[in-house]
Amino acid sequence: MHVERHTVALTTASDGTVVGYTPVVTGRVLGVRYVKDTFDNGVDFTITAEATGETLWTEADVNASKSCYPRAQVNDTAGVAATLDGTRAMRDRIALAGDRVKISIAQGGNAKSGTFHVTIG
Repeated sequence: MHVERHTVALTTASDGTVVGYTPVVTGRVLGVRYVKDTFDNGVDFTITAEATGETLWTEADVNASKSCYPRAQVNDTAGVAATLDGTRAMRDRIALAGDRVKISIAQGGNAKSGTFHVTIG
């Protein structure tokens, strides 16, 4: 399997916000690693597919570096949520096709920085 990593280093404006993007990618989002660096504690971020707006990871009040391995609900052919045993939701990796990953930061502090590593495979 071919896997690629895209690193997005961000520095906030004076209002604590910044938006950054990966290059255009095609594949499944395997994971996103957030490396705190100097962002303030309590940083908020929303990570989406730029073209579709599909949410990959959204979290508020993050205080430390961490990783996320996003999955989406799987549906059957009637559009009903699929389950493993009638109770446990089935989930699968989120696929992107000719899209960029958009990373939006809020509450990051004035001129503070952090880095996101997005793995696509």
